[in-house]
Amino acid sequence: MGVGQDITAGNAGWTFGEGVPETFVDHIKLSVPLYESGHDLICQISDFFVKNESVIYEIGTSTGELIKKLAQHNATKPGARWVGMDVEPAMVGKAQKHCADVPAISIVHEDARFMEMEKADMIVSYYTMQFVPPRYRQELFNKIYETLNWGGALVMFEKVRGPDARFQDILTQLYNDFKIRNGFSGEEIVEKSRSLKGVLEPFSTQGNLDMLARAGFKDVTSVQKYLCFEGFLAIK
Repeated sequence: MGVGQDITAGNAGWTFGEGVPETFVDHIKLSVPLYESGHDLICQISDFFVKNESVIYEIGTSTGELIKKLAQHNATKPGARWVGMDVEPAMVGKAQKHCADVPAISIVHEDARFMEMEKADMIVSYYTMQFVPPRYRQELFNKIYETLNWGGALVMFEKVRGPDARFQDILTQLYNDFKIRNGFSGEEIVEKSRSLKGVLEPFSTQGNLDMLARAGFKDVTSVQKYLCFEGFLAIK
């Protein structure tokens, strides 16, 4: 069934492959509040952590929009290397084309759980952790913490669940209103929700903070929040 921007997905069958990369950017801009301003904010945050010769990773780079913006924002820092990874081959191909004119960027077909990673000054996860199966999520947080240099940062944006049933109900209805204002039909909203069953598994704000703490992060703050969408900055 259609979920908007000519993307189709079956019940509990959302995928980032097939034809999704071609219209993904248009779809996500209408689906995620403050999507582009979140990109701009992360670029500004990077000023505090990216140095000459830094290694920076993006987990779940999708079409490469954010990592290219980050590399261009930090173009005056010689030797900084940007590595974007994604598990979806179609996204990797799209990102490689998008970033081909920026030599400092490498886009690789890798799963962050298994990829051998160098010590890094910054790791970015922009609405990606929510798609990592919960049984693997803590080990990935642990790996991110170990990969970062002391003083390095994880910047993570996630869809979050409400702290209780009443808040979750309010957040869901307000988010549906947001999508309706952006032109999605009621049927598209329902079909998108059905397609994400068992695929998108967001935690609450506290759930994310608990996982960060278990990984070793002690310094964590929220840097952006709109309804059920939140950005976290965690410093090692």
